[in-house]
Amino acid sequence: MQTSYSSSRILLPVRPWFIASTLLIALLFNFLPTANWPGVPDWVALALVFWCVREPRRVGMGLAFLFGLAMDVADASLLGQHALAYVLVAYGASSLSRRILWFPLGQQALQVFPLLLLVQLVQLGVRTIVGADFPGLAYFVGPCLAALLWPLLTFVLLLPQHQPVDRDANRPL
Repeated sequence: MQTSYSSSRILLPVRPWFIASTLLIALLFNFLPTANWPGVPDWVALALVFWCVREPRRVGMGLAFLFGLAMDVADASLLGQHALAYVLVAYGASSLSRRILWFPLGQQALQVFPLLLLVQLVQLGVRTIVGADFPGLAYFVGPCLAALLWPLLTFVLLLPQHQPVDRDANRPL
């Protein structure tokens, strides 16, 4: 009888409205004025990576592109900057989803960190190409914090999918 959280547990299918609501909440978190502070993770990128890893057939590059355009308009940044970064991270997360899910949560965070860092690097590259200054090393604290939040985020976003633990002696599963 295992009562602690385990990745081998059978989960209920995720509801599409739950995916949409978590992505919209992440978008709203990115709209907050505190989103531009150093060390604050890119919530949309984190949510996109999570859902692209967990549900690669439902969340992909098209949705990442739309959320990227929304972020570009909201930040008044170069049109396509976030869209390009989110599409690349969605492709990478979808491609690596089966591999990432084999690892425990702590090691998943290490696998997700380069994807989140990719978002920052692509955005920084686009900004510097058009002549912006280097924002400093504090710009890269966000992906580190997001990778540290990965186990907590996974636990919270998978809670609605957990089946109740009712044991039946006559049923093996």
